[in-house]
Amino acid sequence: MTNDTLSSVQLEVLSLDPLSAAIPLEDWQTLCAAALSPNPFFGPDFLRPFLEKMSKQAVRLVVVREQPGGRWLVAAPVGRRSFGLVVAVNTTWASEYAPLGTPLIHPDASAEAIAAFINAAREPGNALAIPYLPLHSQSATRLRAVGAGKKSVLAKSFRASHGAGATGKSQLAEADSGKRRKEMRRLMRRLGDHGKTTFRSLSGSDAIAGFEAFLELEASGWKGRSGTALGSQSRTTDFARTAVANLASRNGVRIDQLWSGQTLVAALVLFQQSGKVYSWKIAFDEDFARYSPGAQIALQALKINLAIPGFRGADSLAIPGHSMIEPLWRGRLETGTMLFADGLKRSLCKTDLKLEQALRRAARTLRKRLRT
Repeated sequence: MTNDTLSSVQLEVLSLDPLSAAIPLEDWQTLCAAALSPNPFFGPDFLRPFLEKMSKQAVRLVVVREQPGGRWLVAAPVGRRSFGLVVAVNTTWASEYAPLGTPLIHPDASAEAIAAFINAAREPGNALAIPYLPLHSQSATRLRAVGAGKKSVLAKSFRASHGAGATGKSQLAEADSGKRRKEMRRLMRRLGDHGKTTFRSLSGSDAIAGFEAFLELEASGWKGRSGTALGSQSRTTDFARTAVANLASRNGVRIDQLWSGQTLVAALVLFQQSGKVYSWKIAFDEDFARYSPGAQIALQALKINLAIPGFRGADSLAIPGHSMIEPLWRGRLETGTMLFADGLKRSLCKTDLKLEQALRRAARTLRKRLRT
């Protein structure tokens, strides 16, 4: 069915409580599986435990579907936050645990359906921000085509990724060559002095047990000492366990491990959906830091990804400029915040964001000076 055909279909716009027992989960899951640009963080498996345990703010699930009670065409969780320092806007509900704000858009969604979603999500306040949006995705292309003259793309940045097929193989060859290849293999041989080194990749029910080992490993390091590990607070532990168990039941979680004898040296939690892979959390045993366990597991994950049938690419979800992942995952994913707002509100948002960025730069400069 083409978009032209769907433009004549009657549409229904809903604002739902994503935690409601009455929400049609099957329709939601069907859209997740079909979405032009996958976003595992906006499906019920992840979003519902996250909102239940981690979010104190009101979040609604804005849905556009065919009438009467037909298939879902567009959906995303929407809440209200400061755009910069002061100005409040509605925003798709990305977070530090889910740095991907892409709405779920069905391939058959018409421009009319996408516009209906944007208009509903903009209210109240007449402004909608879509943060951490991959700007070269099919979803971004569809969003750009709606609401001409009423949108801006701000806060652009690049984070590590890697491609599929010939592109991914070329990126692997660049990352695993020359001096780096020689050094990584030397470090693996030295790690082998502590016990036989093995890589394992867990999925399904095995991933649930693997995640428990990950929680212990993460808590044993600096994140545990600083109180930022997933296991440091009961709410983060409960949310993460439930989300991983939900996703594992659909083969949506993979946990890659590096072992030295009976010691788990490094672990990487990855989410998988519709041929895309998202590197969610990484941890390693600091007693083995000199063997670059984080880099070893990240490089191994790249190799595993490329062997997945139907693999379409991987997103590191890492901060721009990440010193460990960027030399290994050689692709670069450009993201930005797409802002839908008119007139004065759009100008205020831009000014507010510039002020926040200026203050952040000043704070970084001050910290550097204080260290010297």
